[in-house]
Formats: sequence, structure tokens, C-alpha cells
Amino acid sequence: MSTSLATALQEWKVQEKELQQLQETHRLYLQKLEEVSKLQKSFAASISRQKKNLKDNLKALSKFDKGLTEEEKNEVKKVKGHIQNMPSLIFQMEEFIPKKNGLHLSLVIGSVNVNLPSKQAKAEYKDEHERFKLYVNVILFLLAFICRFFISYRVFDALFYFLLVWYYCTLAIRDSILISNGSRIKGWWVFHHYITIFLFGVMLTWPDGEIYQSFRKQFLTYFLYQSFVQCLSASLNRLKAQGEGHNLDLTVEGFQSWMSRRLTFLFPFLFLGHFWQLWNSISLFRMAQLPECKEWQAPICGFCFLVLFAGNFFTTLATFRHKRQTQQNTKRL
Repeated sequence: MSTSLATALQEWKVQEKELQQLQETHRLYLQKLEEVSKLQKSFAASISRQKKNLKDNLKALSKFDKGLTEEEKNEVKKVKGHIQNMPSLIFQMEEFIPKKNGLHLSLVIGSVNVNLPSKQAKAEYKDEHERFKLYVNVILFLLAFICRFFISYRVFDALFYFLLVWYYCTLAIRDSILISNGSRIKGWWVFHHYITIFLFGVMLTWPDGEIYQSFRKQFLTYFLYQSFVQCLSASLNRLKAQGEGHNLDLTVEGFQSWMSRRLTFLFPFLFLGHFWQLWNSISLFRMAQLPECKEWQAPICGFCFLVLFAGNFFTTLATFRHKRQTQQNTKRL
């Protein structure tokens, strides 16, 4: 037997042993998956039972508000305090068990489980999400810049609007997945995506003409600014996501201080963008009143911009007030 043949046969024997080990590992992997699946179902059932029992216990204790001694009142108050603290603890445990998808996710992907199994996986997905937003916003900024200053053909505008519709449809799905994994995204921002999808869908159908051209440059200039703010926000949010994923690199106080500075820095840019949306709305309503305006798209887009301004402005204002109150409470402590 030649040396090369002997070497090849020896290598096969080694690989055969590795394949046998791989088969055993695969068998063990499937077994563990089955065990995890059963444990998830059992744990989810226990969580549901505990939530029901907490409500029943709180309701039962509420019947004993009268006719109690001081000691009994203190005991009931103590137990009620424990019961009221339990939902937050249960919420933390629920983050890692499969949940029923919301309406939007159910319509798009059905009942597929989108729950990520660990904190690290959640942090990595959030980082990838912010990276996706950053890259797409850079592309949109470049396209808007080209359309604003170099190309004025309606077909390129249509491609630009189509990309915007795709982007916000994708964002709506991604944000729904984040919410399913415990992210506390405000309901307005999810609704904001639907309004924006409708807005750019209407602009996609807007025929070329005098009214469209009158608003086109204003919109593209606004979008360049909005893309800049979105890129800035996505960059800072990605740093935040990386900080959450690698929390050994940051102290809690340092991270909270950095987040406070981040929000303070962004607020003026955000408010300017919101009032620019209001100006877009006013401009479109004025155009819709002109005798030469025959397109229905102008007043519809004006209404969409008005809704976006109202929702964005009041949501950002509420966030700003909450931040100020948190800062004041921190100083008092």
C-alpha cells in the first residue's frame, strides 16, 4: 500500500470518528431542544396561572378593608404591596418565553416564534436593527441629494418613493419584533410607520405637474434634513445598543449620564424637523386651494404631514418632560 493511500485511509478513519461524534451531538441537541420546548410550555402555563392568582388574591384581600385590627391592616397592606410588585418581576421573566405575535406580525409572518432566547441575542438584534437604519438612511440621503440637485425626472422620484415605502414597511416589521422581545417602543412610533407608508404611497401616485413640482423641492430639502437627523439618531442609538450589549465597558451612572446628554443634544434637531412637517402640511393645504390644483394627493399628503407633526411633537414633548422630571428627581436624591 502506498504511503499516500495509507494517509488518505487514516484521515478517513479520523473523519469517520468525528462524524460519529457529530451524530451523537446532533441527537443530544435535538433532545435538548425538545426539553426546552416542553419547559417553555410548562413555564408559560405557570406564568399565566400566577398572573391569574395574583388578581384573585388582590381581589380577595380588598374585601377585608373594614373591621380589621391595626395589626391585620398592616399585614394586609404588606401583602398587597408584595402583590403589586409582582407584575414587574413576572414581566422580566416573560421576556424569554415565546409570545403570541401582534396583529401586524401575524398578518405578515403568521405564528412564527420571533422571541430571541437570550439578552445577548436581543442586544445583537437591536444593534443590527440600528445598523440597518443607519445604512438605509445614508442611501436615502444620497438619493434625495441626487434628486434634489441633479435629476428631476419623475421616474427617479417614483423609485425613491418606492424605496421609502419598502423601508418603512420593513421598519414596522422590525419594530414589532423588538416589541415582542420586550422593547418598550411607544405605540405612536409604530403607528407613525403606517402613516408614513401611506404618505409615500400617495406621493408615489402623484402625477407630474405644476403642483407636484412646486412641492417637490421643499419635500426633498426637508427629507435631506430628516435623513441627517435619522442618521445621527441611528448612530447614537447604535452606540447605546452596543453599550447595553457590552455593559462591562460602562458604569451605570456613566451610561445614564451619556444617555441624558444624547437626548439633550437631539431634542433641538427633532423639534425643528417636527415644525418642518407642520410647514409642509400648511404649504400643501395652500396649494390644494389653488384653482390649478386638480390632484387629490395634495390635501391628503397635507393631512398626513399634519398627523405626523402632531404625533411626533407631542410624543417628543412628553419624552422631554419625562427626562426633565427624571433629572430633577435624580438631583434631589
